[in-house]
Amino acid sequence: MTQQKKSIKEDVLFLLLKIAIFLILLLIMFLFVFGIYRCDDNMMAPAFKDGDLAVYYRLQNVYQSSDIVVVEKNREMQIRRIVAVSGDSVEITADGLKVNGYLQQESGIYMETLPYTEGISFPLTVGEDEYFVLGDNRTNAKDSRIYGTVSKEEIKGTVITLLRHRGF
Repeated sequence: MTQQKKSIKEDVLFLLLKIAIFLILLLIMFLFVFGIYRCDDNMMAPAFKDGDLAVYYRLQNVYQSSDIVVVEKNREMQIRRIVAVSGDSVEITADGLKVNGYLQQESGIYMETLPYTEGISFPLTVGEDEYFVLGDNRTNAKDSRIYGTVSKEEIKGTVITLLRHRGF
């Protein structure tokens, strides 16, 4: 009987060790590989809404147009969509968004892309290791129309999944 009690104690300790190792690995993954950002505005609506959680991948360093990224600009985290990459020419007119002279037809964007009266002037050529980002809610998004391009260092990662807020 003492052997059976000792076996149960060993099993419990082994289980606790497994749980501790799992939690440490999970912590390391979310400190260095993945990140979680809580969307606190509706500037990416309808794709991302206030309160949604975005899981992003930190290790990617090559980005392309239409990638949704987490950006830290002026000490403020935000989710934005890349619309132009290094070397692209961007112009926003009354007709809408033009990249390299071509009017863009973006799926999932339901509002007109118009320039702001304040902010940067167009046309703009995106510099090396820089990106032009816009919010999907184009009428009131704080994006590259206001603060200009974002550097590669300001991009924290690519959004890989969304956890929709459902009232909790």
